[in-house]
Amino acid sequence: MAKPGTGLDPGGVAAATVLKRAVELDAESRYPQALVCYQEGIDLLLQVLKGQNQLKNFFREISGPSHVPGLYGKYHKQIKIEENATGFSYESLFQEYLNETVREVWIEDPYIRHTHQLYNFLRFCEMLIKKPCKVQTIHLLTSLDEGFGKAQQISGLEEIKASLRNHGVLLELEYSSSIHDREIRFNNGWMIKIGRGLDYFKKPQGRFSLGYCDFDLRPCHETTVDIFHNRHTKKI
Repeated sequence: MAKPGTGLDPGGVAAATVLKRAVELDAESRYPQALVCYQEGIDLLLQVLKGQNQLKNFFREISGPSHVPGLYGKYHKQIKIEENATGFSYESLFQEYLNETVREVWIEDPYIRHTHQLYNFLRFCEMLIKKPCKVQTIHLLTSLDEGFGKAQQISGLEEIKASLRNHGVLLELEYSSSIHDREIRFNNGWMIKIGRGLDYFKKPQGRFSLGYCDFDLRPCHETTVDIFHNRHTKKI
């Protein structure tokens, strides 16, 4: 039975409550949290509302088209990392977009070749297998080193693959000679593009200098990070 004055049944009332919270978060510029609420509200509404026009009209009544990234466009956030800036470890950049729904990840980066780049990828994988993520499959598309480092690259990636398998995670490797773009996608709809890919950290001053282990203390190269969300994001 619909709640008086709303035209919605109890499920619709619950959706409206979640969506109103999303609008509040949106107004506070807490976009990732707002987006989660928008999606939850949409899912609830899809269970009780019939017809796309009803759904769109309801959204327009509570917030207007520009505030509903799930239906009317993409969320986009840009972070500019300055030369020698610190505080931009993988956890600092990505943790906000990782939750228990992340089960599959696609990484497209042409430069996972040299030793330090392999370690970068390893650190990224370590982050993915920690809670709250429940990653089951990681896809890596990279270029193959055609020089003397080819054997080391293949050996390193196979070792990472075996280690991930011990944690119940499948690493699928693919090589391309024409790859150029760099992007990372999560199956929950988040996509991150980094100008320099995963290799945006500078070389540490020494093996016993701050930043050697903790990447939040490691100076960075100048680069730009673009973060998008699209409910209909397709895999690479």
